[in-house]
Amino acid sequence: MKNQIELGDITVDVVLKDIKNIHLSVYPPSGNVRISAPSHMNIDTIRVFALTKMAWIKKQRQKILDQERETPREYLERESHYVWGKRYLLKILEAEEPPDVELKHNNMVLRVRPGTDENKKRDVIDAWYREQIRTAVQPLIDKWEPVIGVKVNRLFVQHMKTKWGSCNPKAHNIRLNTELAKKPQECLEYIIVHEMVHILEPTHNTRFISLMDKYIPKWQFLRDVLNQLPLKHENWGY
Repeated sequence: MKNQIELGDITVDVVLKDIKNIHLSVYPPSGNVRISAPSHMNIDTIRVFALTKMAWIKKQRQKILDQERETPREYLERESHYVWGKRYLLKILEAEEPPDVELKHNNMVLRVRPGTDENKKRDVIDAWYREQIRTAVQPLIDKWEPVIGVKVNRLFVQHMKTKWGSCNPKAHNIRLNTELAKKPQECLEYIIVHEMVHILEPTHNTRFISLMDKYIPKWQFLRDVLNQLPLKHENWGY
């Protein structure tokens, strides 16, 4: 069930669901605010909770609005693309062979058939980014499973507009944003550990923070690095 509450000039979407705790989130690109609350909680209680968090909400909204945006990608020669935090210049080769992406020196070489349009070029590169994530993630999951003491059952890599990752604690499934392939690999490891810790502790409470401090002492620094990097340019929906 979805409701809205107005807090001055800020509209908060309220979603009532079968959960135990209340969760507050602020999402890019325009700082939309959403509260997920237990289905039995009344709207006045949720409003009071939101009012106590107004300073935090305003701070998070401002950070999102101030965050740099990438320019739109047109998949043209010498256009900038990023892989694991490093900048590459796009080089397009047309040939009658299956599409492919390869990194050579400072170039991202995109091989496509003659006449391939922008949308198809984007799809080829996006698929390549997903594969980079999958290749990089499995060794990290293997590394952290015995350390954290959890088992990841399934990994999903997909385009996500509002999160770097998510976790289904009951199913032990993790989802990762394809955009992570453009960011430094340390940030990818931080997100993986973050989601794996959620299998032990679903909320961002003091136990979660304590576990993150234990496994990755500089996790808050990595979080800030990740959230300060340019966001993908796109038409966002909510």
